Amino acid sequence: MVGADGAFDVIDPATGKTFAEAPECSPAQLSQAIAAASQAFKLWSRQDIAERRRVLVACAERVRAHADELGRLICREQGRALPKAIGEVMGAARWFEHTAGIDLPVEVLRDDSDMRVSVHRRPLGVVAGIAPWNYPVISAVWKIAPAILAGNAIVIKPSPFTPLATLRLGAILQDIIPAGVLTIVSGGDELGRALAAHPDIRKVSLTGSVEAGKSVARSSADDLKRITLELGGNDAGIVLDDVDPEAIAEKLFWGSFQNTGQVCSVIKRLYVHENVYEPVKTALLARISAARVGNGFDEGVDLGPLTTAPQFERVQELAEDSLKAGGKLHGDAAIPNVGGYFMAPKLVTGLSDTDRLVAEEQFGPLLPILPFSDEAEVIERANGTKFGLSGSVWSGSAERGAELAAELDCGTAWVNQHLTILPISPVGGHKWSGIGVENGPWGLASYTDIQTISVAKA
Repeated sequence: MVGADGAFDVIDPATGKTFAEAPECSPAQLSQAIAAASQAFKLWSRQDIAERRRVLVACAERVRAHADELGRLICREQGRALPKAIGEVMGAARWFEHTAGIDLPVEVLRDDSDMRVSVHRRPLGVVAGIAPWNYPVISAVWKIAPAILAGNAIVIKPSPFTPLATLRLGAILQDIIPAGVLTIVSGGDELGRALAAHPDIRKVSLTGSVEAGKSVARSSADDLKRITLELGGNDAGIVLDDVDPEAIAEKLFWGSFQNTGQVCSVIKRLYVHENVYEPVKTALLARISAARVGNGFDEGVDLGPLTTAPQFERVQELAEDSLKAGGKLHGDAAIPNVGGYFMAPKLVTGLSDTDRLVAEEQFGPLLPILPFSDEAEVIERANGTKFGLSGSVWSGSAERGAELAAELDCGTAWVNQHLTILPISPVGGHKWSGIGVENGPWGLASYTDIQTISVAKA
């Protein structure tokens, strides 16, 4: 661990007040960190993969042992309810374990008396990970685990809004992962741009906004760095006319409002067949009105505050814009009168597909609900966006739902569920929602270069 000359404030979103400071990594320190990672890579890349697997399993055990501590830091700096925050940490441990078991096989294309041709996966070198503020720890682990299993060294920069849990993650793993193989640096957007543009970084993996992704792509272009970009989404949920509204209301609630709507892949537009529109609206509204909004440390809280002041202001603006466009906000959940960035979850009716709340990614607890009458029409409406991260179809028939889900132009299509993300499945987006994927063998492969070795035997 290395100190810094400067520091920046970390805000508790439940109060809107500073509760801690984080070190501000200077340009000189960033260069030193990348140089140390370059040296560490030379040894780590030659380490037997069995040892790399052992390290990842040990990381999982250490993270699990510190789940309460890390969860409390997430709750304080990000705002989510404590059980959900601890759940994120436990998920990070599972991702370490699962990644440890993924193979990097040598593929033999030809092996006869004349020639052996084989394809090998080689590590890239020093790679960079830029993690978001909505799921700071597990998003970092999605990058750390495959990077080091593949034999790379990695430098992770957490969001300046939520740096503390990720910095602590690095501290608790420092005696497990060899020095220089994993480095956590904290700072603002300028640090992120410097990290992405550094000539000794061979790949950048970003989870963030579309604009941040475009910035990373531009920074990486001159040096032809590899990039993986998991960006924004404007997910559509499509509810067909054969559903039981009461049976799906709870799942729709969490699929839309998990983490106070601050998830790239939550439902952000809900299209409901006109035959069941009113009963679905009624069932979902009952769950929304019963939601408990409050400080994540309070027992029984469903939804915490929005994490940042800019996001709070943006969602408020979208709510006001919706009212001006003729929309109506529905929902009676109470919010605490204690300051902070609290907003109650709301259903929004009376909007069209061109209104901002429907057309843009809002990242907050407002859910526009729109009727439809024709399946072909609703697929066209769902796909009529520059985003393509994920979506879902809800039906009394799994087969019918799967058939329609296959027509969604997105990276993940769920049926009768939403936000079911597993370590075995690749996560990535179509169109403006990203480039490449994370997780599973597909994500692991993105941290490698292919090398073909062709040996003449005669």
